[in-house]
Amino acid sequence: MLIVMAGLPGTGKSTVAEASAAALGLPVVSVDPIESSILSAGIDADQPTGLAAYLVAETIAEAVIASVGGVIVDAVNAVEPAREQWLKLAARRGIPIRFVEVVCSDEGVHRARLEARGRQLAHLAEPTWHAVEQSLDEWEPWTGESGAVPRITVDSVQPVPVLVDQLVAFVRS
Repeated sequence: MLIVMAGLPGTGKSTVAEASAAALGLPVVSVDPIESSILSAGIDADQPTGLAAYLVAETIAEAVIASVGGVIVDAVNAVEPAREQWLKLAARRGIPIRFVEVVCSDEGVHRARLEARGRQLAHLAEPTWHAVEQSLDEWEPWTGESGAVPRITVDSVQPVPVLVDQLVAFVRS
């Protein structure tokens, strides 16, 4: 199965992805460390490094699926083309896909998490709260093909074990 995380930076996607991966016995492919590595190779930040990171993540995810049969992809996936990328991968591999959207309904908690974050990604700056607010304007609704795929929205103000239970029950249903 291909499980695709989606949500704004700082909502808890990576935390939920990692904890769910342990519960499901699946590896995680995360876009942000890939982009940091691309930048560390000397590629200028004004280049489409985010797009490159999504494409590299897709290649890695496909290899992992071929090897172990499933993977969790950890990325913002804010726009329909990004979501369609994962749909095409699932179709190519002939496996089911599930989207997990992580939100944080408490703006104060979301902002505090974002500001306290220190992921040790040397070449990738942590987004500011202002940048997250601006990215809300770019967030596309779940329409088209991705809108027809099973998706759950989890609220990360809940404890991580509760979120993992919700995700596991959803992907097993």
